[in-house]
Amino acid sequence: VADDEEEVDTVQPGSAGIIRCKRCRTYINAFVHWVEHGRRWRCNICAMMNDTPAAYFCHLDDEGLRRDRFERPELSKGVVEFIAPAEYMVRPPQEPTYFFVLDVSATAVRSGMLQSAANAIKASLDDLPGRGRTKIGFITYDNSVHYYNLASDLTQPQMLVVSDLNELFVPLPDNLLVNLQESRAVVDSFLDSLPEMFTKNPVVSQSCLGPALKAAFTVMKTVGGKMCVFQSIMPNLGDGALKPRENQSLMGTPNEVKLLRPETAWYKDTAIEFSRQQISVDMFLFPYQYMDLAALGELPKLTSGNMYSYVLFNYEKDGQRFEEQLNKTLTQTTAFEAVMRIRCTKGMRISNFYGNFYIRGTDLMALPNVNTDSVFAFDLVHDEQNLASTYVTVQAALLYTSSEGQRRIRVMTQAIPVTTIGSDLFRDLDVNTTCNLL
Repeated sequence: VADDEEEVDTVQPGSAGIIRCKRCRTYINAFVHWVEHGRRWRCNICAMMNDTPAAYFCHLDDEGLRRDRFERPELSKGVVEFIAPAEYMVRPPQEPTYFFVLDVSATAVRSGMLQSAANAIKASLDDLPGRGRTKIGFITYDNSVHYYNLASDLTQPQMLVVSDLNELFVPLPDNLLVNLQESRAVVDSFLDSLPEMFTKNPVVSQSCLGPALKAAFTVMKTVGGKMCVFQSIMPNLGDGALKPRENQSLMGTPNEVKLLRPETAWYKDTAIEFSRQQISVDMFLFPYQYMDLAALGELPKLTSGNMYSYVLFNYEKDGQRFEEQLNKTLTQTTAFEAVMRIRCTKGMRISNFYGNFYIRGTDLMALPNVNTDSVFAFDLVHDEQNLASTYVTVQAALLYTSSEGQRRIRVMTQAIPVTTIGSDLFRDLDVNTTCNLL
């Protein structure tokens, strides 16, 4: 919530449950129309007449509005949050989970990236959302994958190396993902020693990002959460290996677009699998030469994550910016295992969605993580020539797990007036938003 915004009101549903339209499942909102002295209401999305449950009934005033509307945020505010009852849960709410997948190639060590990442993670530990429920884990990789046993009874983290990338296995089922509070001393010890751990390594210019992602997925898949991936060289070993495909002769020609599209489907397929298990990926890339961001970008795009690129990363010059960005990514208010659906008035329809997410079915946006910076856009088009209503209602409902472990539904409803006069439309246009959308 920004400084000038008020807190979102929370609604604890009563014995009548959450009131929704029987036909289109729109949530009750400030713009529905009450009839028959409040015994029925007309949905402002599909116009269906719904009976008011006895436990939710209230008399209307002289203007045909409910007398209790200012005592009920859902009937007087555009944005409200419902505490979700059990039927809105597929499983118990997940713990906030943070998993770090770190490239420890010679380039990553030499550039100071590893040092910088360790600094930022350590500085963020006290502010991670979750209050004692937070889970954490680490995997590092170069030409093999290294797991870390962070059991709370250890004085030092235990490193387990798996070098067979074809028959990758998890060497220790427990203690690779641990409760941060219980294992804090071991985690601190690991982060302190991480920058030095690989300095004496032979100069390895190989990177098995794909197998490392698979390994991290195996550890995280029962819970879900936020995966942060740090990569300094192009992945060139095992699954997801990429080849240089930069072609100067295509630059400035219509075929240049091919370079901006991924050539392999591996990252897209992996991302969809991650999304199903509620894992979101944030990628931090540190390219010193060509790295194929088009292919790697599929992971954050389809898992509602973000991609950050620090070209020719220099610890002195870029370290602070990277550490602040990583700190913000880890500590900002985050919603976990979320899905969002947008509904609009009959006569209009949503034709395209924009942003980082995966669409399940035709219109359900799967968002393993959503945070205070997440932005989504959509195109609203006419489904019918004329609208029966004088305004168009758009309602977005986000079902998510809060970092405190509560299942909630944030319902955002907006009624937009309709006009037949072009100048009225253009006068109220938000120019910045329109340009961004285009």
